[in-house]
Amino acid sequence: MKRMMMAAVFCAAVCQGADTASLEAGKKAEATYCVACHSTRLIDSQRLSAAAWAKEVDKMAGWGAVVPDKQMLIDYLAAEYSNTKPAPAPATSGNGAKH
Repeated sequence: MKRMMMAAVFCAAVCQGADTASLEAGKKAEATYCVACHSTRLIDSQRLSAAAWAKEVDKMAGWGAVVPDKQMLIDYLAAEYSNTKPAPAPATSGNGAKH
């Protein structure tokens, strides 16, 4: 029983590390391939399904965006900006006025 518990803890740590690495790789891809043309606010305001993100990435590639690992970027965008997550609060200035 103790061995099974240790194995589960080890697996969870390894899986978490893989998730963190994927998240970091996705952030880097977003910063490299998306932010070259779009603000982070535009990307952050989107809430799309994985299929819709795939269409968006394909559309951008058709317009000349070079994305070496499209599936990794799609997976990241679909996880971070999923249509199941609530939309972000509107951006405000330092005085509380909405932009």
